[in-house]
Amino acid sequence: MLGLCGQRLPAAWVLLLLPFLPLLLLAAPAPHRASYKPVIVVHGLFDSSYSFRHLLEYINEVQGFREAVVPIMAKAPQGVHLICYSQGGLVCRALLSVMDDHNVDSFISLSSPQMGQYGDTDYLKWLFPTSMRSNLYRICYSPWGQEFSICNYWHDPHHDDLYLNASSFLALINGERDHPNATVWRKNFLRVGHLVLIGGPDDGVITPWQSSFFGFYDANETVLEMEEQLVYLRDSFGLKTLLARGAIVRCPMAGISHTAWHSNRTLYETCIEPWLS
Repeated sequence: MLGLCGQRLPAAWVLLLLPFLPLLLLAAPAPHRASYKPVIVVHGLFDSSYSFRHLLEYINEVQGFREAVVPIMAKAPQGVHLICYSQGGLVCRALLSVMDDHNVDSFISLSSPQMGQYGDTDYLKWLFPTSMRSNLYRICYSPWGQEFSICNYWHDPHHDDLYLNASSFLALINGERDHPNATVWRKNFLRVGHLVLIGGPDDGVITPWQSSFFGFYDANETVLEMEEQLVYLRDSFGLKTLLARGAIVRCPMAGISHTAWHSNRTLYETCIEPWLS
């Protein structure tokens, strides 16, 4: 766990910054086009089971990520782009919330559980082999349970009160629980130029898959879209404001599994390339 702006957020993700230059060169449509803004790529943790070690063993923190990207932003006054995959999308959203001087033009969230996770997946079974989604709240919503990354965004729709009280990450960046920095975090997040949301029904990991678009289950496990969520209706961290100014782009794609999002050329050309100015 780490202290950040008066709140404690989990150091729950390994963050990898990549130049992404080869892909940009392949994607450049015309040699006379103006220079591209730098692209920062943040990976998730689904590359290996080792990634799901205890939080104390994670090697990067949100604060460390901030220190890494500040020099990149300083050298790019015209702005930068963030492409953030899977759990990395939550790290990026936390960064945009706590960083009051970021210059992110496009935040591209690639199959990220933005409204949380509630599903039995292979990764969950590896981490908690004796638990099912219906009873995982007993672990995740305990103090020691919040020491596991997936528990920081585990969102059980049948135990919403426990989620709101126990979540040390998602409930905070969503503005679902009051804290002294909520207003500042919302203002910071609204500095982003575009929020590009990508996901699809064949993902197989993000559950429900609409979480990639800020949709989620109600208490009957019926999916409510973003515009029906309380965080949107209350504009608790800026979603409603972003949509009103035309800054939210939704790009659903069928036929792509969770581990294939970052290697699908059609997906890149359709949903990512148009926003890499």
